[in-house]
Amino acid sequence: MAKVTMADVAREAGVSKSTISQYLNGRYEYMSAATRARIEASIEALDYRPNILARGLKQKRTFTIGVIVANMLHHFSIEICRGIESYCREQGISVILCNTDEDQSREQNDLEMLRSKQVDGVIAFPSGPLTPVYRKLVDEKFPLVFIDRKLEDVPVNRVVVENEQAAHEATTHLIEAGYQQIAMLTAPLSISTRLERVEGYKRAMQEYLPHMQPLVISEDVKQLRQRLEELEQQDALPEAIIAGNDLVLLEALAFLKERRLQIPQDVALIVFDNIPFAELLTPTLSTIVQPAHEMGREAAAMLLADIEAESRGQEWPPVQEKQFSCRLMIRESSGPAVQK
Repeated sequence: MAKVTMADVAREAGVSKSTISQYLNGRYEYMSAATRARIEASIEALDYRPNILARGLKQKRTFTIGVIVANMLHHFSIEICRGIESYCREQGISVILCNTDEDQSREQNDLEMLRSKQVDGVIAFPSGPLTPVYRKLVDEKFPLVFIDRKLEDVPVNRVVVENEQAAHEATTHLIEAGYQQIAMLTAPLSISTRLERVEGYKRAMQEYLPHMQPLVISEDVKQLRQRLEELEQQDALPEAIIAGNDLVLLEALAFLKERRLQIPQDVALIVFDNIPFAELLTPTLSTIVQPAHEMGREAAAMLLADIEAESRGQEWPPVQEKQFSCRLMIRESSGPAVQK
């Protein structure tokens, strides 16, 4: 059976080949709804499959983007990637996903690999030590978007959440519930996200409990349980903990279970992450929810806008930062403090 061509679709739809080409490239500005419907019906009737390689050579595009993820163990990262993929799928764009496990050398190698595959652009959860590498990409006018994290010296579009405000709200909630000895438990303060959360926590402590010394426990995740054990031995275990993410939460939960400590009677708990099982735990878990799926879609839209502008020889849209609000879901784990 002969392969169906663009010319066949054009004849079937009663339009020119250039109109079919415009349709396939998503350029509908001068195309009526009736023409679009007719082309779509013709493509379906003939089971036409565009030659993506030829299309890419003509437009100097591969219709593929890369995503550099810092750690796929985070449910939050998975949700973001699903948002990116769903938006790209709607636009006919393929996605290559790379997981670096917070390893800067892997991050750099993945960037080089994606460039060698001639992806049209990259969405990245960036790490600070690679600032010069990302700046070089910007200088080369390579389409790039940061998500979740930001590098202040790299002028690219970025999609983040209001980390400082969310941490401030969570800390304020604990203070209003009667807790005073509140700790922020976090992975190393090596990225903007964690630094902003610590700032929000400290600001709330200074505003409402100026006589209390803020306690920021910042360690490699595998060392956090040991730090909590040391605090317990010193009779300095906090009354409440804000866990920086889901992996930090697991260490805190393991420590509390091992010591047979009750939540929230002995230690109240809030986690800054999207925890799918939060309502299934006993007690139910208070969380700071981030709109991860929406963030992924927004990042993909920003990147594809730059890619499209580049392919048309147009100026890129101005660099912008899209900030999403978080939502504090108060559940049993941060209930009123017990008078001791």
